[in-house]
Amino acid sequence: MFEQAFKNIDDVLRKEAGCTTELDYTEQTSWLLFLKYLDALEQDKADEAGLDRKKYTFLLDKPYRWDEWAAPKGKDGQIDHNKAKTGDDLRDFVSGKLFPYLHGFKQKASGPNTIEYKIGEIFGEIKNKIQSGYNLRELIDHIDELHFRSQSDKHELSHLYEAKIKNMGNAGRNGGEYYTPRPLIRAIVQVVQPKTGDRIYDGACGSAGGWERLLNWVAPRLGFRFSKGAVLCGCGTLSFQDLPFFRPASPFLARFNDSLASS
Repeated sequence: MFEQAFKNIDDVLRKEAGCTTELDYTEQTSWLLFLKYLDALEQDKADEAGLDRKKYTFLLDKPYRWDEWAAPKGKDGQIDHNKAKTGDDLRDFVSGKLFPYLHGFKQKASGPNTIEYKIGEIFGEIKNKIQSGYNLRELIDHIDELHFRSQSDKHELSHLYEAKIKNMGNAGRNGGEYYTPRPLIRAIVQVVQPKTGDRIYDGACGSAGGWERLLNWVAPRLGFRFSKGAVLCGCGTLSFQDLPFFRPASPFLARFNDSLASS
């Protein structure tokens, strides 16, 4: 499911003059996937709150939620194209309203380890390079067909995303400069054998693959869960900032920072 969808998405992005490299394809796919995933995450939390007869407060105001601006649904569960934005209206909304709104979360956040801060950080670092609102509409339609709720879905998406990061690193060294093979990461973790109380540092942290492998090593052996104060310091690209949201591990422990600065 995901592999074909990614191929379709890349085919659309090749039509865009502003998207010329594998880095561009990955970056522009990332922010759309992130918003789609965030919407699913919020819906799950709202459903859980409803079962407990509690009210859930959504992070995003209604006009900026995925199912409002990107994929409003009709009674049949399909996208209502009479309500969905497209063309110049869609492009202008995304670049002129959505991105500034999401970037503003960083200033409103109570601290760097909150989801609000992460949202603001992501959308302060990237720009919408999709200048055709019709191409953007087609991309949204492809992405809206994806689902991330089961662990198998998340695993498949993470695997394919890793492949995109690898391609990005091999495409003229223009993105994930040097992609560390997963077998090498596993070997490093097995040699280091991290334990409770160790501080994790990944100075590049392109895809957070090392972070995931460390968590997978520690959890089953020690029954250990990282505290909210744990810090992962890195200087990675967009892939670092948003990819952890697609991991089964807690996504909000990583912090974008200057690797050479003291922390």
